[in-house]
Amino acid sequence: MMGVWTEFDGESLFLGTPGVGKTHLSKRVAEKLGFKWQNVSEIANQNGFVEEYDEEFECPVLDEDKLLDHLEPIMQEGGNVVEYHSSEFFPERWFQAVYVVRCSTSLLYERLQARGYNDRKVKSNMECEIFQIPLDEAKDSYRSEIIVELQSDTEADLDGNVKLISDWLEHWRSANEGKKQ
Repeated sequence: MMGVWTEFDGESLFLGTPGVGKTHLSKRVAEKLGFKWQNVSEIANQNGFVEEYDEEFECPVLDEDKLLDHLEPIMQEGGNVVEYHSSEFFPERWFQAVYVVRCSTSLLYERLQARGYNDRKVKSNMECEIFQIPLDEAKDSYRSEIIVELQSDTEADLDGNVKLISDWLEHWRSANEGKKQ
């Protein structure tokens, strides 16, 4: 079902390899813009949308249909910043911007080690970042003009990204005022 633009529209998806800084950035953006922060992993865990647990990679396997059914009315309300490591199962119509958060591989390695990930999970996530899997998924799932790649190594990067996104949203709102989806 298609909704109308509201003052809260400008829904954004933040994705990237675990450890790149997408949670930190997406929370800051949601706070600055007065949007609701939607952490897909937390929503899935809290609402029983986990089908099984992958022991090899130490991560849940989600029931995507139930999760999407749950998120649909939330997304229709508008004013959401959605965060997850992948983009492949979200409807394109949900987002006006898709931010692929990246960081240097040396910094990512340090962050993953600090989280206590096992060697297999560290290797898998490092390969994911090196081979740009989240970026390629975004390119396969969304129009290129709504995809923005953001570097997130430092606090200065974080501050600059928050400003860039805030400025973009103000421009987007002005350009889309009164339009319908």
